[in-house]
Amino acid sequence: MTKRALSLLLLFCALTVSVFAQDFTSPKKGSLIGFSANITDFSQPLSIGNSFKNENLNPGFSIMYWKGLANVLDLSVRYNGLFTDYSKKNTSSNSSYANEFEGSLHLRAMSDNHLFNPFLTAGIGIGGYDGTWAPYAPLGGGIQINLQSVTYIFLQLNYRASLNKNNLDNNLFYSLGVTENISKPKAKPAPVAVVIPTVEPPKDSDGDGVPDKDDACPNVAGLREFQGCPDTDGDGIPDKDDKCPNQKGTAKYNGCPIPDTDGDGINDEEDKCITVAGVAKYHGCPIPDTDNDGVNDEEDRCPTVAGVKENQGCPLVKEEIVKKVAGEAKNIFFATGSSKLLPKSFKSLNEVAKVLKADADLKLDIEGNTDNTGKPEKNQVLSESRAKAVLDYLTTKGGVDASKLTAVGFGDTKPIASNKTAAGRAKNRRVELKPKY
Repeated sequence: MTKRALSLLLLFCALTVSVFAQDFTSPKKGSLIGFSANITDFSQPLSIGNSFKNENLNPGFSIMYWKGLANVLDLSVRYNGLFTDYSKKNTSSNSSYANEFEGSLHLRAMSDNHLFNPFLTAGIGIGGYDGTWAPYAPLGGGIQINLQSVTYIFLQLNYRASLNKNNLDNNLFYSLGVTENISKPKAKPAPVAVVIPTVEPPKDSDGDGVPDKDDACPNVAGLREFQGCPDTDGDGIPDKDDKCPNQKGTAKYNGCPIPDTDGDGINDEEDKCITVAGVAKYHGCPIPDTDNDGVNDEEDRCPTVAGVKENQGCPLVKEEIVKKVAGEAKNIFFATGSSKLLPKSFKSLNEVAKVLKADADLKLDIEGNTDNTGKPEKNQVLSESRAKAVLDYLTTKGGVDASKLTAVGFGDTKPIASNKTAAGRAKNRRVELKPKY
């Protein structure tokens, strides 16, 4: 077979394929049987170009059986008849015909339901040449052409490696074959006529999309999630179960809001004084009055000591105590222009300390004042220092708790007499002691 003849045969196969409308029945082929025309070259197995020289042509044929094992894997068994006088014996060959038997696996690139499909081949075979048998391994590949899963054309090229070099040389094997599917074709199911019955739409009286048979409120449009009943206030409780259908509420209170028994704007679940109006700051309870003096703790300057409203919840200091402390304050003296206490002040300060220690709740404001002699800034500092000096004496010498005392200076801003006379200025230079609760 010449190159031209082989080219014409391939062209014929391609044209034949093009006129078939492909209709593949399965991704895996069935059982095939067929034949092929072959050429074997024993002379130069690695030089394909020399295989088609007349002196190297060993024509033959094959009877083949193919079977699909999987979508991409086939098995083939073939008998090869070879017209050749090939022999490795030293004597001239007495035979012009050789028999070969092969079994091979073919791994395809794609499943069987494709027109063109390349594949790889590996197998085992044995051949008898001039009375001598030798095993070999066919290795190679080819192209499969599938015509409607009925006819298959195989073009193959195998390098057949000899497994007994004494009786057989490595060789090249060319094959062009045709097979027919002998498997029983799958019958296509007959079309089934489907009768579409006429279905009456379910009755939906209120038109809410929920059929009357499933609608708990068939005459009132509602929501599917509530079996066709409405939820007017949108609180998730259908009107038929909602005691307050126009007010958002909770399931716990049957669709009504959480109650506020005392009407203070704090619902009962957060109100610690449900029956008494209160404020949010105290969890619904009234502002407390710890000392029960009628002045609530937020307005009471003495929240733990009962007092009077006129004194912001603090008790009124007894008049005799006020007079005594005020009298002792007139006997507090300092060195001129200084905050140093003079010793003649100590007796009065000790008396004030006794009064404070006798009443655990009594407190004292110490206020320092000056005349207007000198600069106001210096007078301010001096008044503060003198008030602080009295506080320090009462705590360190008199043993009074510092938390009961406050000291402040007013400089020359609070005169009680005229600063134009020496007598007036003397009165303005003073420390005032004001007991309080």
